This record gives sequence, C-alpha cells and structure tokens, in this order.
Amino acid sequence: MDSLKLFVCPTHDTLTLYWDKPESAAAQQTYTVTLDGREAMQTNRTHCTIEGLAPKTRYELGVTCETEAGTISLTAQAETTARRRRIDVTQPPYGARGDGQTLNTAALQRAFDDCGKGDCVYFPAGVYMTGALRGHSDMEILLDEGAVLQGTANVEDYLPRIPSRFEGYEMACYSSVLNFGHMDHASGPNCENVLIHGRGTIASGGQMLCLRVIDSERERLKDYLAENAALVATCENDHTIPGRVRPRLINLSNCRNVRISGLTLQNGASWNVHMIYCDEVVTDHCVFRSEGVWNGDGWDPDSSEHCTLFASAFYTGDDAVAIKSGKNPEGNVIARPSRHIRVFDCTSAFGHGIVMGSEMSGGIEDVRIWDCDLRVSMSGLEIKATKKRGGYVRDILVRDCVMPRVMMHAVPYNDDGVAAPVPPVLSDCRFERLTLTGLYQAAHDGGDMRPCSAIELTGFDVPGHEIDRIAFRNVVIANSALGVEMKHVKHVTLENIACLEEV
Repeated sequence: MDSLKLFVCPTHDTLTLYWDKPESAAAQQTYTVTLDGREAMQTNRTHCTIEGLAPKTRYELGVTCETEAGTISLTAQAETTARRRRIDVTQPPYGARGDGQTLNTAALQRAFDDCGKGDCVYFPAGVYMTGALRGHSDMEILLDEGAVLQGTANVEDYLPRIPSRFEGYEMACYSSVLNFGHMDHASGPNCENVLIHGRGTIASGGQMLCLRVIDSERERLKDYLAENAALVATCENDHTIPGRVRPRLINLSNCRNVRISGLTLQNGASWNVHMIYCDEVVTDHCVFRSEGVWNGDGWDPDSSEHCTLFASAFYTGDDAVAIKSGKNPEGNVIARPSRHIRVFDCTSAFGHGIVMGSEMSGGIEDVRIWDCDLRVSMSGLEIKATKKRGGYVRDILVRDCVMPRVMMHAVPYNDDGVAAPVPPVLSDCRFERLTLTGLYQAAHDGGDMRPCSAIELTGFDVPGHEIDRIAFRNVVIANSALGVEMKHVKHVTLENIACLEEV
C-alpha cells in the first residue's frame, strides 16, 4: 500500500494542499477533499486550494481516492495564519512610486527592514523600479494584481556581490532582485519562514542586463581569459565564464520553509529562482518567462532538499527546471545532494524542459515528476553529466507526462574543472505511462518541431559506469522515425511500448 503524507501551505484565508501521486493511482485519478469531515471538492490533480477560511483557525483535512490497491486516505490538521499588518510601500514613511521610472531601492529596502513577524510588505498596482533587495526570516511579501517589482538593467544596481554558486562553482556573484539567506555549504538554514505571493510580477533586466554584466566581467577578466584560451575553448561559448556572476531574479541561500506562489517570475539575467543549500521550498501557481534570455532557466534547486514545484507554466530561454548539486571537484568535496524533489502539474510552452545536471557532482536522488505536459520543449526530460563529474543520479520516477523524449547521456560542454576519480553513476530510473512525441522544439528560437529519437540512453564507456537499471513501462512513442538509441547500458526494461504514427 502507498505510504503518503498530506502537505499544507497556509495563508490567513486559504489552505493549499498537495500530496505525492500514489503508485497505485490511475493516470486520471479522482481525489475527494474534505474539510472538517465534509466534502469540499473533487479534483483530478494532486493539489487543491480551499479558500474563504477564517484566520488563525485550525481545520481537519482529508484526501481520499479509490485505486486498484484499495482506498487511500490522507489526513492532516492545519491552521490558517493570523492576518498580518500591511506595510504599503507607497505610503509614508516609504513613499515608493509605481510609475515605472523612479528608482525605489532605498524606500523598498526600508520597508523590508521594517517588516516584522506580524507584518506584510504590500505592493499595490504599479511598476516599482528597483535594484537588489535583501529580505530576512519571518517575512511576507504580497504583490497585488497589476503590481510589478521591476529590477533595472543597470549592473551597478546589483552590487555588492554576494557569496553564491553558479554552474557548480561557489563564487561572488551580483546580488539578485530578491535575496534571502547567506550561503554557507558547511551549515544549515540561516533564513526561514518566508512567503512571497500574490497576483503580480517580479521581473529583472533580462537579456540587456545579462549582456551588460558579461561585457563588464569580460573586461575585468580580460587578462585571465587571454591566458586561458584553451579553457575558454572548452566552454559552451565565450559568455560562459564571464556570465557566471550574473544576478538571478530570486536568490535563496541556506533558506528553509519558503513559499513562492501565484506570481509571474520574469526575465532574470540568468536563472529566475535559484535555491542553494535550501530545505522545504514550495513554488506553486507561478508563470516563468525568460524567452530570449541566454541561459535563462526557470526553477533551479541546487544541493537542496524537499523542494516542490506544481501548477506552474514555463516560457524559458533555457531549462524550465534544472536540478543541480555542484561541479567537480568542488561538488564532490562539498557532497550536498539535491534530493526529495517533486515537480507536478506543470506545462512548458517554450524552453528546454526538465533537466537534472549537468552539474550533479554532489548527487541527485529521490526525484518524482508526474502529470506534466512538456510536449513543447527542446529536451523533454534530460539527465546529463560529463565523464569528469563523479557523483550520481538515482531513484528517479517520471509518470503520466507528455514530452518529446527522454535522454540520459553525457554532454561535451561545461566541462572545465579537475576530473573526479571515477565517472558518474546514472541508475535506478523508472519512466511509466509516458507519451513521447518524437518531436522537439528547435533550438532557442522556438522554431519548428523537428523529429528526434524518443529515447536516448548513452552511458560511460567504463565498466561499472554504464547507465543501469532503467525501466520504461506503458509508454507510447509517436513520430518515432529516429527510433530508440542505447549505448553503454545495463539492465534496461522496455515493457508494453506502443508505437503510433502520431498523438
């Protein structure tokens, strides 16, 4: 029988429930949700939100479903939060102006600093220009519909640089629009209990800021880059090394119990949400946009645990989701894995899809993905590494999704750094009830859908480091003229695979 837990995210008047999809659940499973013993709703999603509740009130919650294995019942008690005092950023003593022109950094930072445990920093409709802002524990930020927290495209507005991590290396990077916690791989959380929500938008300077940072850093590093031309030649392109210091949109370092909900997260100069050494981060009902931003990922757990993403849509210039854990040799030594990651009920309309790696030297494990529609993406589901990485990816389950393809393979880029003693181990992955379209979105321009292999498994040519113990069950492959590719693999199961002309 499935062993599951019911998770609850409260606000002062809502409770958002979510749970893992039971192993025995049907592809389209119906769940009955109860509130204080009475039916509140039925849903075919593994999440729901109950609205119109009283503040500071305890409720009894239940979720039941009928599966082939019998009745599954989940229960929990949860309490709505107290209604917080609003700190309106437009009112005295702050006086922020939502005119899309005034730089409000100092006023907004004062509001952030004044936000106590019972307060909420509130943005009414308007466009609030800002540089980097720094939050703290026990903080709530609410953006009303029509409110835009808009980071500038000026490099100097993201100073000072802060300890961060990018493409597997710890380094000093520019501050992000929102910054929480202080990065320290040797310790636990130093910032907790943060809620960032509403119906507004958090945005940054996008590709313009990206290129300005790269140009500035390239000038600063010109002697180093000239002296290391061979190293530069191994990178993805000449943006790679100077581009590692770019600010993110939201940076979470050593944080715990953070929720980001309901927002549009748009045009970071690199990744939109980056969690480094974090625990218990929930992101739900968000829209991620970074079309045209080089290396513009959406949601990146990095050596982080218990991170959950659901009910979100992606229009990204690179990976929608990229799960990471450091890069050789640093990632092998720090050895903090990303694990207990959940991604469900998400869609992709532009970008690369869901990816694990290529920086995975600290390990990736216990990842569950279900009920996602990634058919409009470049990669679909990709697990990638280089031979030098070391580390592992294991215990992955992907179910009830539509996507162009599944890839587990070595990649030739982002391969600087001293090699680990042994290659990575990619093993113990299950792919069930998938529809693989065999058509991928071409390159970064969102162009034509082109044919591809529906399954590509290419391991490492070292005994003991082949891709191992992989199972595909109840999979539909369409438009599959390029077939299935497998090399350097062991113990691969292909069970009940159907090939169709189209889906």
